Amino acid sequence: MNINGTPDLGFAIWHLKNDAQYTIGQDGLSSLVWLDKNPTNITNSQIETKLAELETAYDVKQYQRDRVYPSIGDQLDKIYHSGIDEWKKVIKTTKDKYPKWVI
Repeated sequence: MNINGTPDLGFAIWHLKNDAQYTIGQDGLSSLVWLDKNPTNITNSQIETKLAELETAYDVKQYQRDRVYPSIGDQLDKIYHSGIDEWKKVIKTTKDKYPKWVI
């Protein structure tokens, strides 16, 4: 995974063979060097296909990453200091911005 959490070539290779030994340069797959002589014969095509699958799975879950509520502690603090009605407003803001069922 990249620093921002998106799938990358290394993550795809790990899913295909989690003990593979390799290096990847700035040029991506064209700079891939198998340090273990690639005993499993993972092809660039397999890596690209797996990466596409992982990216699709990541993209499908965008809704889950967007629809984030305040922490439980912050929610309880809001209830304590401002009451249930103010807490409901905070929760409703997220619910309205990211509705559960988008048709």
